[in-house]
Amino acid sequence: MPAATPGTPSLLRAMNDRAALELLLTHGPLSRTRIGHLTGLSKPTASQLLARLEAAGLVVATGTDGGRPGPNAQLYALNARAAHVGGLDVTPDRVLAAVADLAGTVVGRFELPYTEGADAVGQVTRALGGALEDAGLTLSDLHRLVIATPGAFDPRTGRLRYASHLPGWHSPTLLDELAAALPLPVEYENDVNLAAVAEHRLGAARGHEDFVLLWNEEGLGAALVLGGRLHRGWTGGAGEVGFLPVPGHPLVRQVTRANTGGYQELAGVQVLPALAASAGLGPGSGSAPGAPHAAQVAAGTELLRRAAAEPEGARLAFLRSYATALATGLASLVAVLDPEIVVLSGALITAGGDPLRTLLEDELAELAPSRPRLVTGEVRERPVLRGALESALAATREEVFDTSR
Repeated sequence: MPAATPGTPSLLRAMNDRAALELLLTHGPLSRTRIGHLTGLSKPTASQLLARLEAAGLVVATGTDGGRPGPNAQLYALNARAAHVGGLDVTPDRVLAAVADLAGTVVGRFELPYTEGADAVGQVTRALGGALEDAGLTLSDLHRLVIATPGAFDPRTGRLRYASHLPGWHSPTLLDELAAALPLPVEYENDVNLAAVAEHRLGAARGHEDFVLLWNEEGLGAALVLGGRLHRGWTGGAGEVGFLPVPGHPLVRQVTRANTGGYQELAGVQVLPALAASAGLGPGSGSAPGAPHAAQVAAGTELLRRAAAEPEGARLAFLRSYATALATGLASLVAVLDPEIVVLSGALITAGGDPLRTLLEDELAELAPSRPRLVTGEVRERPVLRGALESALAATREEVFDTSR
């Protein structure tokens, strides 16, 4: 359909259609009268709008409003099955896949453990296929897919950077191979960036346009949101703070080859057992540094959860040493970006709860020139995967809700 000219009836209809769909998405089922009131449209216009959207398959009649005097009013709802999106969260240990409907409800899930020698295309197609099967859908039902990985794909070369620990994802032809296997729009995004998307849309960063999300799980990372937009950098590497040189640790050289840096060596998951032992919690706490990523994260999370439950004595000393390590790198971000808030996310930070956040605030106050408010992430269940779905949903709704197309 040709693009509508500003001010034409077709453009005004499209604007009204979109406003009504956004209201149904936000409020749930509404009557024609309520939609007219919220949009400022007359009843005849609201009726025409709903008839148009119902014919397009974007809204469905669903029940009646029987809670008021007079005849029951027909209620209308967004047709959540009008479109579906997929999201994948890829780590060195597993691939998580989920499918959501247009309302954002997850209707299918699947987890694929990493197997030695597995190729990226096979991992993606098997994980996505499992989620689609769980949802009772096929690949043709998906409108868009967003894949989250550590690091980022360089927009100039198409190669994955900053994530040499992700097996099977470094072929120079990988994006072409995935495009051939997935006949739908596919986007690739850094995993920590997508955790920030989830917090911005659904969690602790709602209403904030300038914030940093600090993540610590398999690795240390940050997402930078400036003016309401993700800042990715020239090669997609903005926020790869694990590579930061920091005081308190020898310089790491050839950082991309080593896949680590000063901040990661100072405050990453692998140091928690040593920090616990130094604080007097006893030898053998946590898992060995060479253990699989998931095992290290689980052990570190348990250490922090126990310490936060009784933050006294050796446990308090452990939390304080970890807070100092985190603050050492975070202070550099705060000095450069001066964010309004810092969202603390990832299993290894959220496990420390309020005791860790308070200690981190105290340390940051002494190391950074400004004092942003520190808040704990509110999206606790699979924030990276949720962010992938939210990113896919935003683009899909933009397309589906534009009835002028």
